[in-house]
Amino acid sequence: MKMKWLKAKRVLCAIAMFVLCAFALTGCGGQSGNQASKQGPPDKVKIGVSIWSSTDVLGSQCKRILDAAADALDVELVYVDQGHVSEKVTASVETLVASGCQGIIICNSSDTEMASAIKTANDNGVYLAQFFRIINKDKNKDIYDQAVKSPYYIGAVHENEVENGKKLVQILLDKGCRNIGLIGWEQGDATWLGRWEGYKAGIEDWNSNHPDDQAKLSDPQYAGTSSEGGAKAAEALMSADPNLDALIPAGGGGDPLQGAIAAVERAGKTGSIKIVSTDFLPDLGERLQNGSIAGESGGHYCDPLYAFMMVYNAIKGNNKDVANNFVDVEFPYLYVSSPADYAEYDKYFVKQLPFTKDELVEMSKMTLDQLKESAAKLSIADAAARSSK
Repeated sequence: MKMKWLKAKRVLCAIAMFVLCAFALTGCGGQSGNQASKQGPPDKVKIGVSIWSSTDVLGSQCKRILDAAADALDVELVYVDQGHVSEKVTASVETLVASGCQGIIICNSSDTEMASAIKTANDNGVYLAQFFRIINKDKNKDIYDQAVKSPYYIGAVHENEVENGKKLVQILLDKGCRNIGLIGWEQGDATWLGRWEGYKAGIEDWNSNHPDDQAKLSDPQYAGTSSEGGAKAAEALMSADPNLDALIPAGGGGDPLQGAIAAVERAGKTGSIKIVSTDFLPDLGERLQNGSIAGESGGHYCDPLYAFMMVYNAIKGNNKDVANNFVDVEFPYLYVSSPADYAEYDKYFVKQLPFTKDELVEMSKMTLDQLKESAAKLSIADAAARSSK
């Protein structure tokens, strides 16, 4: 009996030690960021980039400026391409956390994805900032409040998409277009919804002021983020309205725009169907010259650069006011509607980056308010002035 009791005692002790160790490990899990912050900034910074694509027109431009910043600051970058697929967006944050990133920048699709992303960041002590997106505090107040309270969610870098939509519609209206076809990319995407609101507002303003010269905007055809999708959407709109004289491929990284242009070219309607869009193509100067594009907004590939700097700033311990705060960085669009407009952009944003290595290092030392000021004034003229020094 005594031997049995001793064996039982050993088993119980082993179980107790196992449970104790498991509890200790669980208690440490998800606290790596908190522990790191108490020990001071890490020697080597690792930042994750959750992006729809790092290889399409806009995504590759984003990667170019981020890689330059990472090189200037000796930061390791990890990219995850998620295609704006909701479950892949949320999974990308978990993947980047698991890879040891101390901070993440993300271009998500819908606000609801941010609820999961912020929780993951909080649970693991990893800093988080959005680019090309901002949580809508009116439509999704609970998620916005969650973001404000988070000790790790820093804020968002984005454009005024409603104003962008209005200006693009005005370019078409000024060129005489009155029957405009609309191509969206993903239903429910926050940026798409903002642009669509602007297109509609632009048409409404025009019609209100020109009762004898009315314009119309079609319901959207959705293209996803592929060139093939853009082509099919353009073909459907041309088939539905023989009088179509304009197209707005709203965005999606540039590939849907390329597909729409190709479809218009195949139909023999280049120039007679004018196209405006957002996201500069690499051959935009030529397309403005040959009439396959009438105007475009873009030049905004520096959005992720500012989100990167916000996260880097926090990891290094320079920004301690993250909790109960929301940094809103509004970035200006650049608009071009002629070959001359694009030539200046090409000189300072394509043939070279708008920031030198030394300027990127200086940017990493800026306060959040200084970063906001820098973003607000970035323009072709600003880049030209700094380049001439």
